[in-house]
Amino acid sequence: MSVQRPEAGIAVLRFARPPTNLIDAQLAFELAGAARALGEDESIAAVVVYGDERVFSAGDDLAEAARLTVEQARAMAGDVQSALGCLARLPQPTVAAISGYCLGAGLELALGADRRIIGDNVKLGLPQIRAGLLPPAGIRRLSLLIGPAAAKDLVYTGRFVGPDEAAALGLVDEVVAPDDVYLAALRWARRFVGGPRLALAAAKRVFEAGPHGAERARVEWAELFATADRSIGTRSYLADGPGSADFSGR
Repeated sequence: MSVQRPEAGIAVLRFARPPTNLIDAQLAFELAGAARALGEDESIAAVVVYGDERVFSAGDDLAEAARLTVEQARAMAGDVQSALGCLARLPQPTVAAISGYCLGAGLELALGADRRIIGDNVKLGLPQIRAGLLPPAGIRRLSLLIGPAAAKDLVYTGRFVGPDEAAALGLVDEVVAPDDVYLAALRWARRFVGGPRLALAAAKRVFEAGPHGAERARVEWAELFATADRSIGTRSYLADGPGSADFSGR
């Protein structure tokens, strides 16, 4: 796993576990640790998460799962669930750049991103049910994203979906040619470089608050009045319209 900085303000959280980027507990914890460090880096405006050109992730490392006792599973369940949800806790906008296959734990990780961009040859799914398991971090996020009925279909059957169905369900946000996945993710991430970092982070916290989002929005809106960026943004908007502010991140 590596963290790359291809250009100012953008970080790429890249995991590579050839040949299929299976996610075991150790890799999940490493991803969460790297994400946590990026979240504390004020120079990073947006984060791209990427496997490689061939495959995002073929899913869970079932060889590891086969060795676990129920006591070990109970002890690690909360940590694994939290680790796979690490992208949702980042204050920066995040985008998953998905090639090849995005299955099981890989899709659970991607569901925590703010945007998912896939190649037009990608297969997505949560097939854990076929191994007598369930996706510990994916059910709630999937249900919120595509609705309970569609989520139940995908989880209960463990079936794969192609790019057209994924787009129609709202599971992904953009479908591009396979060779353009990474570049499309970078283009989206660039939109936030120099942007209102504190307001974006506040908006993400409101989305993540779920059923308590209305209350959280009131609190976050009021607190933004203590920031320099709110003063900069409102003055600039009044004088020159949207899109002209030079935010300070304070």
